[in-house]
Amino acid sequence: MNIENLLNTYSLYLLVFGTVSLALLAAYSLRATKIIDENKKLIFITIVMVTLIPTLVMAGSTVYINVTSSSSGPVHWHTDFEIYKCGKEVNIRDPKGLSNKIGTSTFHEHSDKRIHLEGVVMNRSDASLGNFFNVIGGELSPNSFTIPVNEGFLMAKNGDGCLESGAGEVQVFVFTTDKENYYSQKKLSNPQNYIISPESNVPSGDCVIIEFDTPKDRTDKMCRSYKVAEKIGKLKGDKK
Repeated sequence: MNIENLLNTYSLYLLVFGTVSLALLAAYSLRATKIIDENKKLIFITIVMVTLIPTLVMAGSTVYINVTSSSSGPVHWHTDFEIYKCGKEVNIRDPKGLSNKIGTSTFHEHSDKRIHLEGVVMNRSDASLGNFFNVIGGELSPNSFTIPVNEGFLMAKNGDGCLESGAGEVQVFVFTTDKENYYSQKKLSNPQNYIISPESNVPSGDCVIIEFDTPKDRTDKMCRSYKVAEKIGKLKGDKK
């Protein structure tokens, strides 16, 4: 993602430079009443160059990203998630501005409890839960999490008190589906390294439940998309 963003940034700079240069050359040509033939040729060559170079750079960077990426081109993957601390659901920070997203153009959330990966995956690790938390300004590890919320940041680490329940732990569970439309859940020992499933729809895309609570092997929480799919018969049940 860093390479993709870098190439996109330089391509944008070149595009802006080319546009401004063309505008200045056009203004100069219109205002200059006496332009000798040699200057006409120079202006023409300059116009061609400032038009051609940004085009070639953008086309070349697009081809390079697609050829070298782990995903072999753009993808559109989704994973639903819910976060709880001491039994109370936590909502991450609402997006601000026209972009209507928190994160990057490639990896983000639209205040819909859904991870959106829209673009080129340069490395498989770019599609990890840990990277998602990084790009939204938070952090996820086996021992702690930091969640950006509207009021600032919500943090929790193993050993913190959890109301009357005693000491809590960061626990992450993931629901996945198989080809027969059965779903199952598992507890992640290193949640930051988990790579989201390459699916557009949820389900069969993942449902991730992040909890800070007393230790347990399974969660009773489930993403709304999975609940609805099970209710209408698209999912057959939990393979324990």
